[in-house]
Amino acid sequence: MHKVFEEIGLLGIVPVIAIESANDAEPLARALIDGGLPCAEVTFRTKAAKEAMARIAKTYPAMLMGAGTVLNVDQVKAAMESGAKFIVSPGLNPKVVEYCLQNNIPITPGVATPTEIGLAIEMGLDVVKFFPAEASGGLEYLKAVGAPFKGIHFIPTGGIDATNLLTYLKFSRVLACGGSWMVKSDLISNKRFDEIKKLTSEAIGTMLGFTLRHVGINNVDESEAIGGASLLARLLQLPVKDGTSSIFVGQQFEFLKRQYLGKHGHIAIGTNFIERAIVYLAKQGMAIKPQTRTEKEGKLATVYLDVEISGFAVHLVQG
Repeated sequence: MHKVFEEIGLLGIVPVIAIESANDAEPLARALIDGGLPCAEVTFRTKAAKEAMARIAKTYPAMLMGAGTVLNVDQVKAAMESGAKFIVSPGLNPKVVEYCLQNNIPITPGVATPTEIGLAIEMGLDVVKFFPAEASGGLEYLKAVGAPFKGIHFIPTGGIDATNLLTYLKFSRVLACGGSWMVKSDLISNKRFDEIKKLTSEAIGTMLGFTLRHVGINNVDESEAIGGASLLARLLQLPVKDGTSSIFVGQQFEFLKRQYLGKHGHIAIGTNFIERAIVYLAKQGMAIKPQTRTEKEGKLATVYLDVEISGFAVHLVQG
């Protein structure tokens, strides 16, 4: 998989944008970045698209910006000249795909049938756009039509919004989702960039789904942990589960049998997608402690952030 698509997969959402005025390009990009999503697919549905892409690329070169609704090779060339980093087309045009592959340009063409998926694989693609997603039958259709084709991932676009985003993203074959609900044309034309920032932030929140899993409490030794756990369990009428290194009281409290990270203990935060959460938090200036990573079945399960909040370390938990 091309590095660009790996980055898109870690972001999880690709805002699909139609910009009528190039003057809106920079503030729109800023709103997406500030909302936590430095990514955009600027579509060739408007005359301002080429200039808008050029402005975004110049002002925010680190932004993962692509060109959408690309219908021919000339538009591919125009997009790349304007600073696009990937190409998205509504359908599978062999000439466009072949040109991109020959020039090492990341492309994800639109597909909706087994024939189109098979052709995409035959051409050497491993990421395609499932379009129009909801009109074609939604997630259940995607699962059915994609089942015979292993090794290819999908970016569903069309009818995706905050209500079904998470359902799509939880399907392992979905790399990311494209959508325009946070960047609707009327919001852009009315320059409601604060609202776009808010909707973008909410979309990230829906995707990552941060929740408090439990609070970990450091103790000097096992004896102190047993005492504290027993008292809390009696007060709250919660069950006790004694483990090798800690004691759980219910699911909310963990009494560690030693001093560990954090002056007082740790706060465990659950998330739907731990790898995406790490990328998002890194953009907020929060790094992880790599030595604390643990895996389950070959996938990252837990990791600590390199931060303390009021004496508590912060622990990310998958699921």
